[in-house]
Amino acid sequence: MEFANKEYLLLLLLLIPYIIWYVMYRKKTEPTMRMSDTFAFRYAPKSWKVRLMPLSLLLRLLAFTMIVFVLARPQTQNSWKSQTIEGIDIMLAMDVSTSMLAEDLRPNRIEAAKQVASEFVIGRPNDNIGLVIFAGESFTQCPMTTDHASLLNLLQNVRTDIAARGLIEDGTAIGMGLANAVSRLKDSKAKSKVVILLTDGSNNRGDISPMTAAEIAKSMGIRVYTIGVGTNKVAPYPMPVAGGVQYVNIPVEIDTKTLSQIASATEGDFYRATNTKELRNIYKEIDQLEKSKLNVKKFSKRYEAYQPFAVVAVLALLLEILLRITIFRRVP
Repeated sequence: MEFANKEYLLLLLLLIPYIIWYVMYRKKTEPTMRMSDTFAFRYAPKSWKVRLMPLSLLLRLLAFTMIVFVLARPQTQNSWKSQTIEGIDIMLAMDVSTSMLAEDLRPNRIEAAKQVASEFVIGRPNDNIGLVIFAGESFTQCPMTTDHASLLNLLQNVRTDIAARGLIEDGTAIGMGLANAVSRLKDSKAKSKVVILLTDGSNNRGDISPMTAAEIAKSMGIRVYTIGVGTNKVAPYPMPVAGGVQYVNIPVEIDTKTLSQIASATEGDFYRATNTKELRNIYKEIDQLEKSKLNVKKFSKRYEAYQPFAVVAVLALLLEILLRITIFRRVP
């Protein structure tokens, strides 16, 4: 905490002469009674009111101190804080085509992928991480950021019905998804730059082939880890029908050859996940990536913090006045 008007703190020096005055001259103003001998009162116990008399002084001192703090304007720190931490730049490229609704992973492919990816993000708090989604087209859901709370919120909002509703073209544009992720990493200064691409199909859309995107990634020093998600052969798929949902078996057509070539060309690895447990283990293995130094700036907003001091000052004054007109009331 900082004080905007530190010069007001010098007013606290006034407490010293006030305390001296109270100790040396206060008793002279108190009424006295002449007695021939006070021997009989030497061992008389003091009443609780007498013992509490200094409380009035303490309350006045406390109120004055709090008022001075209010005048000095206490504030929280407001500055950019730079720190160097260990991190890596990562782009997640996630397939959101309608086939990701298949339920060979629980509860389905897209929800399992989102859950495991969220755990991965939470486990790497120092990394710059972004998110690209793709179906027949690709766009950036979240640029690279260390604000993982916002990233996780955007990740949880990922849905496959954007293609079903016609917001983007359905299909699997692996090359476009990878190229979009690579474009987000092109200006990165990190020593390690990584794309984690997850899909359940083969490239059938887009203007950029997967291998062309892989060559671009290679030229920029970006490693690509590819994940093919889905069981072997067929998978149950919920097909909407009148009045409900009917499950049909759809073939699992993952282009493992192309995904493996992408990983090999960029010095990454190709993984195959047939269930949620395997997918989680894959992300744990990728979590062992090397780390590089990354500068992070954090912003702290300034706000006035006088309220607690003002409350204490008011309460101290009110209590001192209440005691003075009740318990410590003087009768002339």
